[in-house]
Amino acid sequence: MSDFPALPGVYKALFLYIEPSITILPAILIWFTPGAAWFHHELIPAPHEHVASIDARTLMAVWQLGNCYLLLGMLSSLVFRAVRDALPDNPAAQEHILGASLLAMVIADATHIIASFICLPDSLKYRPELWNPATHGNISFVVVLLLFRVAWFLGLGRTRYYFGQGSRLSGGRTKET
Repeated sequence: MSDFPALPGVYKALFLYIEPSITILPAILIWFTPGAAWFHHELIPAPHEHVASIDARTLMAVWQLGNCYLLLGMLSSLVFRAVRDALPDNPAAQEHILGASLLAMVIADATHIIASFICLPDSLKYRPELWNPATHGNISFVVVLLLFRVAWFLGLGRTRYYFGQGSRLSGGRTKET
């Protein structure tokens, strides 16, 4: 048995390595270079728009957004590793804890996609070829993550140990006890 049976193969690669790295990247871009003003202006694609400075309130909001990106990346990276390391012989418990985290992420993904799409100008909503990398990150990449999270819950490409196992857990206990 693998050291992380609740998160095998592509799920392990995506949720333990790829997603945390890509999620932490915006924090670095915001805090260091090219900076908060650049990131703020990239949120809605606008050709030939000059990146101007931003006021102190907007700067604070964008830096706090960077902190949220950092937090999300660290949670999936560090918490998922803690689950793997603390429960190596208990795939049902691994899956139960991962499922709680992934459910929160599913809800956040869906609301993030909706908010990002709604805020796009009508001239861009249905023209992904005009989107910039930030817009694709906020919509396209998050759609991919959402689809993989849903696939994980459906048990696609993996063995299910907790979700989809009825009301019985290991040792004859029920989910209610």
